[in-house]
Amino acid sequence: MVKIISVVGARPNFMKAAPVMRALREQMECELRLVHTDQHYDDKLSAVFFDELGLPRPDIHLGVGSGSHAWQTAEIMVRLEKVLEEAKPSLVLVYGDVNSTLATSVVAAKMNIPVAHVEAGLRSFDRTMPEELNRIVTDHLCEYLFTTEPSARKNLLKEGIPEEKIFFVGNVMVDTLLEHRARAQKINSSQKLGLSPRGYALLTLHRPSNVDVRETLEGIMEAVSEIAKELPVVFPCHPRTRPHLNSLLAKLNGPNGMNENRVIITDPLGYLEFLSLMIDARLVLTDSGGIQEETTVLGIPCLTLRDNTERPVTIELGTNVLVGNSRERILAAAKKALTSRLSEGRVPDLWDGKAAERIARTLANHLP
Repeated sequence: MVKIISVVGARPNFMKAAPVMRALREQMECELRLVHTDQHYDDKLSAVFFDELGLPRPDIHLGVGSGSHAWQTAEIMVRLEKVLEEAKPSLVLVYGDVNSTLATSVVAAKMNIPVAHVEAGLRSFDRTMPEELNRIVTDHLCEYLFTTEPSARKNLLKEGIPEEKIFFVGNVMVDTLLEHRARAQKINSSQKLGLSPRGYALLTLHRPSNVDVRETLEGIMEAVSEIAKELPVVFPCHPRTRPHLNSLLAKLNGPNGMNENRVIITDPLGYLEFLSLMIDARLVLTDSGGIQEETTVLGIPCLTLRDNTERPVTIELGTNVLVGNSRERILAAAKKALTSRLSEGRVPDLWDGKAAERIARTLANHLP
């Protein structure tokens, strides 16, 4: 019996793991176990997703929690090593680019356990991003590299990774979106906030480059305040952003600043609630990688508050525009998006809801 351990740790992993684990159960005879590192341990960022996505409850919780990058990565490695020693899996599956992905890949590779990376080969070429370092190291340790777009294969080949390890399968995030789209639409999250479809913008912020420097966050939120004069902005606030934002609210809520009735700040939302809001949004502003992909599939204009992206296909084919984090560039791009008829773009190849099936089929054909 093939033994596979799937390791997740943070919100983006859950959306990717759910369809893959389901497809593995359908296509292979295998003993499949789920390990949660608890990198994200808050119910609003973790437990609710297991319920909504139909993920089985983890077989093992590592209980790591938050901390510095070095501490968190090391703690996952120490705790996971014991799990792998006992389980002796045939394969370990990792997802995306979080610290749990890096830590798992290092531990498994050192124990000579094959690793498969779902969403391999993406590169922003910005090594100041912790996620970029995680992606690079993980890919060079893996035996199976499952890619979402053509640029990923090119990146891996340039880095000297053998072509026989690379498999273009599509995007499992899209599998999850397409599966749950109809459910999300029935929730009508916008109506619950007193908003009409296409009558608001949606904002997410969590990257250190945007939220850890007060002047940068202040400039972004000033731009958001200006956009809110045209249409309300819904802002589900990430836990790491909240403390930084709280220190600015007194200033931003002044006579010439943010209008609390037009910028709606909420707690983090579950997957279905957030997807419902995104489906009905007129405009999305984000620094998230996954949301660039989801808005491309949904045909919604997306302003990415970064100077680079590891998902270039969302710009080449989709609705994504890089605008950086300066107030002026954000406002100029938002004005264009709100006053012009933008192309809805087109959906990239193999973003068809069947990526997980291709991953399961590939593993079934290659694992001993």
